[in-house]
Amino acid sequence: MRIRILYILICMISYANAQEGWRQLFNGKDLDNWHVIDGTAEFRVENEMIIGVSRMNTPNTFLATKEQFGDFILEYEAKLDDGLNSGVQIRSLSNPDNNNGRLYGHQVELDASPRAWTGGIYDESRRGWLYNLECNPEAKKAYKAEAWNKFRVEAIGKNIRVWLNNVPTADIIDDVTLRGVIALQVHSIGDDPAKEGKMVRFRNIRILTEDPDAAKTPVTYLIPQKSYLTNNLTEREKKEGWQLLWDGKTTKGWRGAKQTNFPEKGWKIEDGILSVVSSGGAESAFGGDIITTEKYENFVLELDFKFTEGANSGIKYFVDPELNKGEGSAIGCEYQIIDDAKHPDANTGANGNRKLASLYDLIPADALFYAPNEQRSKRVNNYNWNRATIVVHGEHVEHYLNGIKVVQYDRQTQMWRALVARSKYNVWPAFGEAEKGHILLQDHGDQVFFKNIKIKVLD
Repeated sequence: MRIRILYILICMISYANAQEGWRQLFNGKDLDNWHVIDGTAEFRVENEMIIGVSRMNTPNTFLATKEQFGDFILEYEAKLDDGLNSGVQIRSLSNPDNNNGRLYGHQVELDASPRAWTGGIYDESRRGWLYNLECNPEAKKAYKAEAWNKFRVEAIGKNIRVWLNNVPTADIIDDVTLRGVIALQVHSIGDDPAKEGKMVRFRNIRILTEDPDAAKTPVTYLIPQKSYLTNNLTEREKKEGWQLLWDGKTTKGWRGAKQTNFPEKGWKIEDGILSVVSSGGAESAFGGDIITTEKYENFVLELDFKFTEGANSGIKYFVDPELNKGEGSAIGCEYQIIDDAKHPDANTGANGNRKLASLYDLIPADALFYAPNEQRSKRVNNYNWNRATIVVHGEHVEHYLNGIKVVQYDRQTQMWRALVARSKYNVWPAFGEAEKGHILLQDHGDQVFFKNIKIKVLD
């Protein structure tokens, strides 16, 4: 608590010392410097506020600045009617040749739902959630329902940081789209008559573009930072002990699970992406699985993956390549990668324990999902990049999919052994109970892509 109070005081001093150079984006009278993009919801000016009014049967509607911005500090206040969703786009673009002309880019979330992700960062019409608040639960308390909320957004270089009512809510490093418009959103409500006419209000919208780096809030490590750089570590990640598990260029640190060297076929490295070559869908029958040359015990593993239509693959850990000398994949605990809609294996097993992000054949990925109003389909980017995170600390293990915890379990327990006994792994003595093992990327004969493979070893 004392640390957070000190941090707020530092922020207040920083703000007080940086009042020069601001300009108003909204003059409080009209929308001369703004224009509507995409939908047909209404925007109007009343009492020095911009009011967005929801309308049925229209897509998301945006009121965008006519000017584009690169590096800046943005401040504004927003008030949202209960039951609605909204946000403010930053560095966003509308290109007829991209995404059917829809506005796309980073959005600072405004969320009145029980999941409480206001102040998170969403990539509108592109990659989806970049920073939800499941990794920053303290920030969930900052939003004031149906009241005015003050936001501060610092977009400087590749770093975007957000504060809600003086509470830090999001921190990302991202080099995708460093310049674009600022836009206010009225979110689509579909055909729900109960939401027709509800409002989102904005006021006191101002921006600092002259030397924002000099006025930025002091850097702290109070909240997690999420990076979306390709095969590179941030300075903070290096300080925190992260290491690249794959360098993005070579096969260094990897070998075939049943070979001493990296497979001569079945895998491809191109443009910073490691991919499995499509070979008909057989399990480990062409190039074969690949494993790390090192073994790992306690760690956080993070990587981005993308699967093609109908594909099957997996990320395994605690792998012992000596267990299975015959056909098929090496043996270890598996974070499942699969096209749930198009691959038949996703509908086998028990209770969905062979679907995406599940502990394969043991625990379904929906076992622990902490955003109750977020549908499964909305947290999976089919045929686009998704982020897998596996945390191992002693006997305790967790799976995350795009920042959401979906599985947790404890090894070496009576419950664990009962699960194994009912699975395909019951033929392997003490399955999943090794103290350490290799990490594996699976060749299941389908084209799957990997990048940003990194690990932090834990004590």
